[in-house]
Amino acid sequence: MSEGTKRTDIKVGAKVSIVLKQDQRSGKLTEGTVKNILTKSATHPHGIKVRLESGLVGRVKVIQA
Repeated sequence: MSEGTKRTDIKVGAKVSIVLKQDQRSGKLTEGTVKNILTKSATHPHGIKVRLESGLVGRVKVIQA
């Protein structure tokens, strides 16, 4: 398992845990499958922003193996 700060580590269809905007204070993670990668830059200190198949948008914290 790795953290999701590098765009190259994240692939469409990958299983990830993201933190939603409203959960940033609590740090609650939401699991899902990546549908789109929204961050354009190669890295982001808080995690790459993605949209899940469910339509939820958040920053990747954990990439499942």
